[in-house]
Amino acid sequence: MPNWLTLGIAVVGLTLAAVRLSGLSLPAALAGLALGLAVMLPGHLIGATGAGDVKLLAALGTMLGPKATVLAFIYAAIAGGGLAVLVALQRRTLEVTMARTAMLVRSRGANVAEIEQASSDNRFAYAPAIAIGAVVAALGF
Repeated sequence: MPNWLTLGIAVVGLTLAAVRLSGLSLPAALAGLALGLAVMLPGHLIGATGAGDVKLLAALGTMLGPKATVLAFIYAAIAGGGLAVLVALQRRTLEVTMARTAMLVRSRGANVAEIEQASSDNRFAYAPAIAIGAVVAALGF
């Protein structure tokens, strides 16, 4: 996720709030930004998401506000799980992916290093899941 895009989204969201065109107050837009950062940052710190994903949800938070940002995060997690299954099916790695996921849960993260090995074909773009989550939250679901 390019910095110019996430910064642009944040600037637009904050500007719309500042001039009272978004339905959010400036403090609410800033709270959405902070919450987007707060809910995505732990995943980045453990290597589960990229920095662009963190910045994307934080930037979208300026347009969603705090409550919808948290909902967008939850919906993005659900969409991300569905996309992960679809990607694993397409790559013919569903069985391995499910086994590693089950071990991750059972071991409380003890196999993270194994999952994150550079030779593993286990990455996919998460921005579409964030976009789905943000749209669903913005529509008020």
